[in-house]
Amino acid sequence: MTTTTTTNFTDVYMSPRLLAPGGTAADLSTHELRYGPLAYGDPDGLLRTVAESGLTGRGGAAFPMYRKLVAVADASRRTGRAPVVVANGAEGEPASRKDRTLLRLSPHLVLDGVQLAARATGAAEAHLAVEDGASFLESALAQRHDPLPVRIVRLPSRFLSGQASALAQYVSGNAPLPRHQRPPVRERGVRKAPTLVQNVETLAHLALVARYGADWFRGVGTLAQPGSTLCTLHAPGREVRVVEAPFGLPLNRLLPSHGVSAVLMGGYHGTWIPAGEASQRTLDANDLGAGVLAALPADRCGVAETARVLRYLALQSAGQCGPCLNGLPRIASAFRALATPGPPADARHDVARWSGLVEGRGACHHPDGTARLVRSALTTFAPELDAHARGLCTASDPTPFLPIPNEAR
Repeated sequence: MTTTTTTNFTDVYMSPRLLAPGGTAADLSTHELRYGPLAYGDPDGLLRTVAESGLTGRGGAAFPMYRKLVAVADASRRTGRAPVVVANGAEGEPASRKDRTLLRLSPHLVLDGVQLAARATGAAEAHLAVEDGASFLESALAQRHDPLPVRIVRLPSRFLSGQASALAQYVSGNAPLPRHQRPPVRERGVRKAPTLVQNVETLAHLALVARYGADWFRGVGTLAQPGSTLCTLHAPGREVRVVEAPFGLPLNRLLPSHGVSAVLMGGYHGTWIPAGEASQRTLDANDLGAGVLAALPADRCGVAETARVLRYLALQSAGQCGPCLNGLPRIASAFRALATPGPPADARHDVARWSGLVEGRGACHHPDGTARLVRSALTTFAPELDAHARGLCTASDPTPFLPIPNEAR
């Protein structure tokens, strides 16, 4: 397989697997020349190969794909309903570009994965949900002659559009709002049928596992976390870029360690960790979340950056349960006060307490992810919070670092 780049970078950390080389989208003939034709095989054999590969989801939860496929197939047998496959390319996470990059450069690898997932589960219906690039993907579909037609679903640009239950609701013709997780979408999703909602990167890996086998897939990564993953990297002085890297790679190979105060791991539902600690860590699926790694420049205020993200997350909530409707706006407002030197004396205590109160009480995990970010910020930026309490801020550059859509300056 050939060396890969995107239009933004030339970083190569392993023999590339997922992305088309040269930053040019692969048409179907180029795709088949590069990877070979897709051999479906029997569903049971495919499931065994997926189980042996150790492939896990790349959408944030890192859940074993084999277990998810089997759960949907089992639910279909119990209910007598044919499953639905939904390829999740929503990427509502503002700091992430990995899924849209993959869909632009290697659309047919994802579409191969959709067909394989449909065959493994016995699905009778398939959808590819995206916020951007729908016309391009429809053109890619027109080149193919797949056994199961795939419909492109155009999603509204919101943080929660790609949440599994919200996505199932939208494909069903309803508003893209999360619902409570019982029963889960794998049992009752699109129009109450068992539904596989799978991140597009995971499906692309599935297409490679089906072609090359479990041992090939395990040829990179670690014993516990085999394979590679796409990451969106934000670093001072560099364009935002998407790279493919093996699990277990030291983070200091991906991000600079000098001139950095902290690293955001996983995106806006992720965690802040001090730069020194990040330099000692490796790429780990349990930390990676939406595949975002952002190195905060030392001259920026981590408290102010977190306050910006929390305001965005509060505005992006579905507003249909108490933790999102009341808790997140209150947390965001209090953290904004913390970002201003000389905050109220009890603001830090209030933020910590309210964050604990919203966890586990929402219709989805939006409050949980927001609370996770808050807790990490209170710990990682404790020295800066202490400085703010004294009426000082150590940052010298007020320019926003993390991307916030439609942010009022």
